[in-house]
Amino acid sequence: MFLKGLKDKFKHKSGLKYLKAALQSPTKVVSRDRGIKSIGVIVDLDRFDQAERFSEFVTDFNLQPNAIKVIGYKEFYDKNSPYATPVFSDKDLGWKGAIENSYALEFLGREYDLLVNYYDKENLMLQLMTIKSRARINVGFSQVDKNLNDLILQVPLEDFKVFKEELHKYLKVLNELD
Repeated sequence: MFLKGLKDKFKHKSGLKYLKAALQSPTKVVSRDRGIKSIGVIVDLDRFDQAERFSEFVTDFNLQPNAIKVIGYKEFYDKNSPYATPVFSDKDLGWKGAIENSYALEFLGREYDLLVNYYDKENLMLQLMTIKSRARINVGFSQVDKNLNDLILQVPLEDFKVFKEELHKYLKVLNELD
């Protein structure tokens, strides 16, 4: 038990070191056309448990039904319990910031026009998912490291309707929506 705790502590420290280095290096440019055709969402299910609300983006942004990919984070979860949203947790952290979860790896394997980072507290796993995701535009909240997001919205996490309206407004200003 003691050795497992020590191992987890070293993995966390290794992950923090990887995250710090990744934040200081230049971001990878995703070469996709203007316009929003695919959306990735990383949501903290411990703080916002209505992940199904992101399906509203399909009608709001006039997307195909399969254009949205949502993955959720839970600090602790039971692998035997069914979740409506694919889930990852702190247990999925590997050495040097590696993420060892099949759902997370599938999410990271795709490119997105828009990545919504729907969390407002700094968390190593959430930040690693964000930094490893390939997206043209990253959107998030002001309480998280400013280097993770291109567009930062200052709205309460619980008020999804306001978040959605503000996101739509700014994407129109950036000529990403018709």
